[in-house]
Amino acid sequence: MKTIAFSHPTAILAALCLSAFASHAEVNTVEKIGEDIYFHEGEIRPSGHCNNGWIVFEDYVLVIDANFPSGARVIIPKIAAITNKPVRFAFDTHHHGDHAYGNQVWIEKGATPIAHVGALEEMKKYETGLFGDKPGRWQEAAKGRKDVAESKLKAPTLLYKSEMIFDDGKHRVELLHFGTAHTHGDGWAWLPNEKILFSGDACVNGPYNFTGDGNIGEWIQTLEAVKKLGAKVVCPGHGPRGGPELLDDQQAYFIALQAEVKHFFGKEPAEVEAAMPSIMAALKKNERIARYAGNFLPAQVEKAFIEQGGKAWPKPTIPKK
Repeated sequence: MKTIAFSHPTAILAALCLSAFASHAEVNTVEKIGEDIYFHEGEIRPSGHCNNGWIVFEDYVLVIDANFPSGARVIIPKIAAITNKPVRFAFDTHHHGDHAYGNQVWIEKGATPIAHVGALEEMKKYETGLFGDKPGRWQEAAKGRKDVAESKLKAPTLLYKSEMIFDDGKHRVELLHFGTAHTHGDGWAWLPNEKILFSGDACVNGPYNFTGDGNIGEWIQTLEAVKKLGAKVVCPGHGPRGGPELLDDQQAYFIALQAEVKHFFGKEPAEVEAAMPSIMAALKKNERIARYAGNFLPAQVEKAFIEQGGKAWPKPTIPKK
């Protein structure tokens, strides 16, 4: 079985189109999940949009995730239909294109992009063209996305190390960091009064886990720390929102994945590749986590195999959409 290794996260879009759930009833619909608190499940097929959230404070709006430029333009009028208060901040939960490439759109609306310091460090690593080096992921994404090609890459300029707090006396939002998970700069937006958590892609609800820029072992530990918040509502980076079981299920999936890969300790990559159908079947047997096993599984297995001391295997050319 050929491994599809997505070294470029924007190539996630091709895989999502192949492995996503059937359309959820709430896709592209604004959901009010608390007083002045909103969730919007993004359209994965064919747009590649992430989920968004926003909180209407007394004098301004804080948006969770900048999305792709086209995704930002989808929700801007939806926010305007709810409030005439300006969007002053757009929080990038991490550096990937479907969560941060829309920064310029928000800047043009008067907002400041925010992120954990690790997100900017990741941008410096992967968005080399922005920092005077060879073309990076942005330029690659622009080849296949008109909205990216017609925009500009803007890095977050308001950064935090451990936490950043927004509190107007009525609403409180804490931007937090618990360690490496989906990336090394994952940020979480926590609303302690309502016990609502926006997770970015550190927790998703479906076959959307890109593991290339993170660490599965550390991801499991990070989720354990996050669970201690006691969230009642979890708004994932992709897929429908849910309750605290989303954190449990996301963690359980990676634990099960590690356990399956452990059977191949000391084996050659070819043996692991040949076992992909059986690994998929084993994960699908568990109804609790079956929804996470999809088109990304070969790359996830390879990542776990390498983390357990195994060798990487040759990667074919990423198929074009």
